[in-house]
Amino acid sequence: MLERLSLRIRILLFFSFIALGAVGSVLAAGWLVAARSAQAEVMAVILQAGLLSSFLILFLVTGVWYLFDSNVARAIDGLANAIRARAHADVTVNLDREKERARYLGDLAPAAEEMSKSLAQTRSALAESVARETARLSQEKARLEKLLADVPVAVLLCTSDYQLVFYNGQAVTILEAGGAPGLDRNLLDYLREGPVRHAYERLTRLNDPEAASDLICTTTGSGRLLSGRMRVLRRTEHTRRPGFVLTLRDVTSDLATHAAREALLAEVFDRVRRPAANLQTVIGVISEDEEMARSGALTDAMLAEVGVLTNAITELGQRYDEGRSDWRPVTQIRSLDFLDAVRAQFETLELKLTTDGPELMLTCDGFELALLLRWLGRRLSESGYATEFALHLTDEEGPGAVLDLAWKGRALPVGDLDAWLSESLDEEAPDLTARAVLNAHATEAWTETGPDQTAFVRLPIPKARRATTRPAPIQRDVVYDFELLSKSRNADVLESKLEDLTYVVFDTETTGLTPSADEIVQIAAVRVVNGRRVKREVFDTLVDPERRIPSSSTEVHGITDDMVKGAPTISQAGKAFHDFARGAVLVAHNAPFDMEFLRRHERSMGVRFDHPVLDTVLLSAVIYGQLEQHSLDALTARLGITIPEEARHTAIGDTVATADAFLKLLPMLKARGFLTFGDVLSEVRRHGRLLKDLNHEA
Repeated sequence: MLERLSLRIRILLFFSFIALGAVGSVLAAGWLVAARSAQAEVMAVILQAGLLSSFLILFLVTGVWYLFDSNVARAIDGLANAIRARAHADVTVNLDREKERARYLGDLAPAAEEMSKSLAQTRSALAESVARETARLSQEKARLEKLLADVPVAVLLCTSDYQLVFYNGQAVTILEAGGAPGLDRNLLDYLREGPVRHAYERLTRLNDPEAASDLICTTTGSGRLLSGRMRVLRRTEHTRRPGFVLTLRDVTSDLATHAAREALLAEVFDRVRRPAANLQTVIGVISEDEEMARSGALTDAMLAEVGVLTNAITELGQRYDEGRSDWRPVTQIRSLDFLDAVRAQFETLELKLTTDGPELMLTCDGFELALLLRWLGRRLSESGYATEFALHLTDEEGPGAVLDLAWKGRALPVGDLDAWLSESLDEEAPDLTARAVLNAHATEAWTETGPDQTAFVRLPIPKARRATTRPAPIQRDVVYDFELLSKSRNADVLESKLEDLTYVVFDTETTGLTPSADEIVQIAAVRVVNGRRVKREVFDTLVDPERRIPSSSTEVHGITDDMVKGAPTISQAGKAFHDFARGAVLVAHNAPFDMEFLRRHERSMGVRFDHPVLDTVLLSAVIYGQLEQHSLDALTARLGITIPEEARHTAIGDTVATADAFLKLLPMLKARGFLTFGDVLSEVRRHGRLLKDLNHEA
């Protein structure tokens, strides 16, 4: 029992026992003396002396206790907390404040500071040694992350409970319709359950680590069709059911393209079959009946059917040309790079080429087109047309562009060019003809003549656009924590270890300080999984409060009325935040303030914020005692966390600072013996006079 009491409470009890013992001794001695004396006057004097002595003893003991508590007990408590912070939370700031408090403790404070410095030096030396030993592994890890980030398919690693342990950037693109994926989130929140579960059960029954299962599944949000392959991990002695790797590819667009091509092919047969059958009938009648053949009616009918057939073939051919390049994996390249590549190709043939044109983004196979132009230059040179050429790129009014390969001299006949187009472009690729390249790009090439004895071959490029400033690249980092594969899970939050829980640390900015009347203007949150903040899993949104923001509030957080125009309302933003925090413990600094804003709008959001909640104000009180300052600035200063001035009083800035403080408080809580969520909850409820506890239902 006494072990759970703080040092200051135990010292208070110690002095209380001294005071009670002294008073009791004085009263007992007076009673004995009075009992042996027969004079009433002596008894009255003894009683007065005893009472006066008791008051003097209580006053003296209380004064000594107050001095001892102020200069010894509080100093020892503060010094112990500072040492614990440096031992468990990697705090490196000096002990100046604690040394000033502990000035009456002799050499204890300087000794503690020397121990902290020695610990910091040992950690630094160990960190340098570990960094040197792991540099090669870190480089290989970075290369692997880069490779996996750029893999064109979604790659996910999950536990046997379908919790995400690893995902790459492509997975974010495919699954984001159901909310951005996050570590330790359930895969079945994003994919329909049946195909995934069936594939996993099939593979686990086989008990063959080399086996794989192909599956077709759909996303829960948009119904996007995905083609996947699942492979289970090897079992270990510690795992009853292994995790699995799932690769996914979006086949919705592939199926749409295939369906369109099949529909076009069916339409070709339908529209060509009927006029062809009619023509066959007319020709049969003409061949059998000379009199009918001499009449003009059959001739007109035949010409009409020929016209229908010709128009159908022309239209269907155009539609085929428009769609035949959809399946081809072409990329966008800058025209300046393409022209430079063509110029380099001509130089290898010792032919002179000048290029000009605007900066465009060309959607094409740059390698094949450069090869085509080099082949054309070589054929023109071998045939004696020219050895000096100019390549002009012209921006069309529509979505395309035109390439003109020009030279001075006689023109190339159209028939010769048509004959050349059947030739192979390169000896190493005999099947790659000029005609095949043109067909692949849904275009043609022809000859023309210009002024001043200029001749050229014109080649349209159907897809091109003006080049613009390149936007910031999309982050395609992989996100993973392989320790989640072996993390034990407990359905009861109260009995769960602190390190086994997932946390969402959040903060809000508001129009004022009255939760019942003011509104939220910004919500920010980060996820903490397995004892670390996942940097890529961030929620940050402005919120339209649907009312004016007072200038006094804008001076604090910098959010104006113009900034929130077009932002989601609290109903929309709150629902999105609820999805982000699904299955996690909510953490905030002064949580009742933020939670009251959210819970007031639960009905319009259509959700309930019934998450377990931890408050860093109460956690700070558990570690440092109620008499300390527990503001976010005071807490971060004690823990050696710096909040940039520009980030202070912004939702995301305060959220990151609160998350970093929370991560430093966790090992300090464990060192104090609070290992589970229930342990912490029982302790924070003892500090209820500071803040309202939000876990009454837990």
